[in-house]
Amino acid sequence: MTMNTTMKRRVLGDVAWYAAVIAISLVTVLPLVWTLLTSFKPAGEILSGGMDFLPRTWTFDNYVTVWQSVPFGRYFLNSTILALAGVVCNVFLGSLAGYAFAKLKFRGAKAFFAMLLASMMVPSIVTMIPTFLVLRKFPLVGGNSILGEGGSGFINSYMAVILPGAVGAFAIFMMKQFFETIPDSYAEAARLDGASEFRIFTRIYLPLAKPGMAVLAILTFQSGWNNFMWPLIVLSDPKMMTVQVGLASFMNDYETDYGPLMAGTVISMIPVLVVFLVCQRYIIEGVSHVGNK
Repeated sequence: MTMNTTMKRRVLGDVAWYAAVIAISLVTVLPLVWTLLTSFKPAGEILSGGMDFLPRTWTFDNYVTVWQSVPFGRYFLNSTILALAGVVCNVFLGSLAGYAFAKLKFRGAKAFFAMLLASMMVPSIVTMIPTFLVLRKFPLVGGNSILGEGGSGFINSYMAVILPGAVGAFAIFMMKQFFETIPDSYAEAARLDGASEFRIFTRIYLPLAKPGMAVLAILTFQSGWNNFMWPLIVLSDPKMMTVQVGLASFMNDYETDYGPLMAGTVISMIPVLVVFLVCQRYIIEGVSHVGNK
């Protein structure tokens, strides 16, 4: 009797688990599927008020409109440049700082790292105005004098988007945790052979940290690609707008062009999916590496 009761509880637990997983999956995936299918619907069908999941009439006009009504190709290029530049800066500088905290002994390391972790709790919206002013008043840049007056600084340039996110506290924290899983004996042997600290970092530890760097690169690329608010604030030239800002052009105070908006959204998701598919092997390796510490 006890055995049957235990089996029933186990079966009920499994059923409840799979039901919860399926429900969460549906809630997560259905909006994406709806967006994809809506991008193939004509405008009249989208605005008819019906809740048909599948299009009654399939059309590619929305995708054509996206590329013809706005310079979407230029927006796509801008987002690619900014996202890739953010990945290169954040991965390299985050790895450099993470290596220093993980492998080098210096006075105040724990205090500095504690301050770094504390900065992660500050909402980005709080630092937007100070960051904008620093970029705007940067000396000898964008027509500014040595006192930061007379010009626009880094505003309305790629650097206005790249510099604030060149290295983040999360990147440093993540790479520090990863470097701590790599034995210190490698560095000690290299130092005995006369290798400099930077050479040890670039030739020994950085190649061993590829799984962690891949995970950080994916997260950084996704964040940079989906960034909307900051590019909208610091970029005023239409030729420098990003994909996310460009998608907002299909919405105004009076109407929303849902078809092209959904089509542009689908196109904007492709680079993130490609990056994830290419780097998923490194993600698995990174998880396995940390788990085997």
